[in-house]
Amino acid sequence: MSRLPGSGLPVSRLGERFARLEGQPALIPFLMAGDPDLEASAQLLRAVARVGDIVEVGVPFSDPIADGPTNQRAAQRALARGVTLKAVLELVRALARDVPVPVVLLTYANPVAQYGWARFCRDARAAGVDGVVVPDLPADEADALLAPARDHGLDTIFLVAPTTSAPRLRLAASRSTGFVYCVSLTGVTGVRRTVPPEAVDLLRRVKAVTRLPACAGFGIATPEQAAAVGAVADGVIVGSALVDLVEQAGAAAEGPLVELLTRVRAALVRTSPAPQA
Repeated sequence: MSRLPGSGLPVSRLGERFARLEGQPALIPFLMAGDPDLEASAQLLRAVARVGDIVEVGVPFSDPIADGPTNQRAAQRALARGVTLKAVLELVRALARDVPVPVVLLTYANPVAQYGWARFCRDARAAGVDGVVVPDLPADEADALLAPARDHGLDTIFLVAPTTSAPRLRLAASRSTGFVYCVSLTGVTGVRRTVPPEAVDLLRRVKAVTRLPACAGFGIATPEQAAAVGAVADGVIVGSALVDLVEQAGAAAEGPLVELLTRVRAALVRTSPAPQA
């Protein structure tokens, strides 16, 4: 296994994926597991994986404080069907057998704590999860996750925002592996009309303190927005716009999802992320 230059850390499947992109921004679609149901969401995830470079899978939770109304409704629909963390891991296990792209799991701390941090890291990695994002787990309070994640080869991806102080940004970057998740706005997930200039500034701040890829998410919904951040970011996460399509079309959303992601992909190909400072 190769190693990340200057860090001594082994390169995970996420690191290998970014390396193969050779400077092009990664396209990272997000969908909520179990929406509209487990079988349909598995099929939709396979569809978006054919277009994306990395797939982010949401674990439904009753109090998703980082998510806006679109993702909250998706989580509630999944919870109403009885979707659990264990069921999501089984979904990922089947997905990982069928698609070659890395899988990142987005979950909140409570379901993982209830499941058991060490057990979660073991089972997630065994199911084919490559990295995990826990939005309500700050980097300085993440010791329960970090040790078992390292033991099982699971990347830990921490969030930073435009309001994150320089010391906390450095800490989040130092405790991240795989990539750093750059929240492009102040607030929750959801479709926005424009990408704020603070997003570009944040990406540059992250690149100044780490060699890890810096990926932008929250509020990126159109090819134009993706291209704007893709000029600086190493990856672009598209979530609420896709979840909106699932809400509108349910199991029949495959075509609209692929169509939107194909347009975003075309916009990203025309960009190239800025070099690191």
